[in-house]
Amino acid sequence: MTSERPAPGTEIVFQWRKWDGSPHWRHECVYLGADEWGDWLGQPTGWGSARPGRTFTAAAPNVTLVPPSGDYALTANRDHPKGMRVYIDLAWDVRALADGDPAVTEFDDASAAGEAPVLFTGIDMDLDVVRVEGERGTWIDDEDEWDEHRVQYGYPADVQRHLEALAVDLEQRVRAQTPPFDAATADLWLDRLEALALPPRG
Repeated sequence: MTSERPAPGTEIVFQWRKWDGSPHWRHECVYLGADEWGDWLGQPTGWGSARPGRTFTAAAPNVTLVPPSGDYALTANRDHPKGMRVYIDLAWDVRALADGDPAVTEFDDASAAGEAPVLFTGIDMDLDVVRVEGERGTWIDDEDEWDEHRVQYGYPADVQRHLEALAVDLEQRVRAQTPPFDAATADLWLDRLEALALPPRG
């Protein structure tokens, strides 16, 4: 693993974990590139995601923005069967792994077994901001899970304050569709993902 980003189209894994270090979602992705907003990853239709006790395959192509702030990951969909356009995971310490990063060792076994390398990782912090097409629109999701886990995991008070304020800010920005939460920004990367013409997984 190096600090340099791979070539566009390179298969990678985005591995989430919870605050206590336990594994969470693991997404099969490809690296697409970067712009002023951060790094962009893509997941073609039919590629998989898994966490302990649950798996699913992508029903439509999606792209994920990992911003330099490392406190959220923005996933944008197009032609989603449920009309979901935006799904933002509020997060902590989302970043690309590099040589010398202590987290690299944690994922060495998977790479040694021939799986795609884990290049991005982060801590899922429960709160989400969602936008769907239609009447429901935009809202903050999983506030009940946030209330449960901030006690269970003992989230620091400053982390709680930051993420609660960020959720409100992101909801407003998604509702207003300001870049990079607008359709045009995500569609550029969705077009690049679809141009790769990667087949669904078996």
